[in-house]
Amino acid sequence: MKDIRFFLLFVMVTVTLIGCGGSDEQTQTDDEVVIAPPQGFPPPLSTWQWQLKGSVNDEYDVFVYDIDLFVNSPEIISDLQTQGRFVVCYFSAGTYEPYRPDSELFIDEDFGNALEVFDQERWLNTRSEHVREIMKSRMQLAKEKGCDAVEPDNMDAHINDNGLGLSAEDTIDYSIFIAEYAKGLDLYVGMKNNVGLTDELAQYYDFAINESCYRFSECHLLAPFYENNKAVFHVEYLSVADVGDGKLDEVCAQTKSLGISTLVLPVLLDDAYRFSCDD
Repeated sequence: MKDIRFFLLFVMVTVTLIGCGGSDEQTQTDDEVVIAPPQGFPPPLSTWQWQLKGSVNDEYDVFVYDIDLFVNSPEIISDLQTQGRFVVCYFSAGTYEPYRPDSELFIDEDFGNALEVFDQERWLNTRSEHVREIMKSRMQLAKEKGCDAVEPDNMDAHINDNGLGLSAEDTIDYSIFIAEYAKGLDLYVGMKNNVGLTDELAQYYDFAINESCYRFSECHLLAPFYENNKAVFHVEYLSVADVGDGKLDEVCAQTKSLGISTLVLPVLLDDAYRFSCDD
């Protein structure tokens, strides 16, 4: 537990732990009952919402909210927490985004190739101490804003045409650096995608966030998380028509049995629609 608030949050989600096979071991003294902390936090099969665009819709009855670090104020984060939410703050740890408020801090030597899909973004040289100092500042910002956890994105340069010669070993080294620094700030940290390195990295991360593991037949690669009582938050990008045709039921049948919390969302993550395996 990080502080007394997480003790209260744990009590709120105890039923979730019981539902997915967790236990609430208790030891009792003459004056009090001590509840043992969960093995994984946030707990497996926690309900969640992921919104990175637009004003945050706080009306979903879920435990975890994953929102953008830069565009959301400390007040928004505090309001979510007052409602009993666990707040994860998103930032890109592996790419340059020109529209971020700290983008002018990067230098030419930091940049690799443009991303294949988002051509305004560039892969970053994650071996660079300069890049790592900027990422430390981003995680410090998350701490200052009151985030409970961070979601460092784009940590898989080694499987992309990064233009920097970044290898799997570089990714592992950088991922461990990010995780350890976040934990040093008393933040929880989630592994984003990067399923090919789950065996190497799961021990350093508190939970996982995944895009499209069902589509790419990769959900089983997240076993080092869900088999060790660590939450996996997963999204499939299906259309409303796909959901109406029964695709959501197919996805949920597989992922929920594994202990994975699945949403169907639009690619823009703008809350245009939302379907959940918990509905």
